[in-house]
Amino acid sequence: MLSPDHYLNLQETDHAVLFDGKSRVWEALKCLKSYIDENVGADQRHTTIGEPAFIGENVSIGEGTVVEAGAVIKGPAIIGKNCQIRSNAYIRDYVIIGDHCVIGNATEVKHSLLFDHAVAPHFNYVGDSILGFHSHLGAGVKISNFKLTQDSIYIDEIDQRGMPVDTGLRKLGAIIGDYAEIGCNAVLNPGSLIGRHGIIYPNVCWRGILPDKMIVKNRAQQDVAIWHPRKY
Repeated sequence: MLSPDHYLNLQETDHAVLFDGKSRVWEALKCLKSYIDENVGADQRHTTIGEPAFIGENVSIGEGTVVEAGAVIKGPAIIGKNCQIRSNAYIRDYVIIGDHCVIGNATEVKHSLLFDHAVAPHFNYVGDSILGFHSHLGAGVKISNFKLTQDSIYIDEIDQRGMPVDTGLRKLGAIIGDYAEIGCNAVLNPGSLIGRHGIIYPNVCWRGILPDKMIVKNRAQQDVAIWHPRKY
């Protein structure tokens, strides 16, 4: 349940080497910084850049990618081919974005890896996370990456000692499997793992492991009442 190939098709990223020798999917994030430092090329920019957009040092952008006016790419970052980096997107340090991805208006991404065709198009926060092939975040989805208690993040998978797995990380958002769909305004709490083709309905606050092809729904009861206009 915790291995990279359980959640991700490693052929759908140019950066599969990050997962070499990793038995647990989140361990790729531990070497993300050093990998980007070794592979980014600031001179590799084949893109259309709207003015004014800000692109910092050590940012590599692939052919056919469009960076719209108002976007900020702080870097270091590696961005693939034929992506859309839309107005007011904020890409912070140590981010890898695959080919054909969308980072949209008011979306903030930091220290994360997005596989090809991953989409975070509207008002999203993606921190210390991995988004799989063709995964999609609805408008307003937030991936929380830091516990209120500020201690290490555990995964709700019992280890051989009968204990939850300690990731050794104080910051870890979510692992979102291939083709997973996260509904509008959902919140994924630190250390959430979403299986392939998993669906989180809008407004759900989720924590834990969701197996492949499962759906999480809110069942809050709604009250429908007769409207009595006030008399003035």
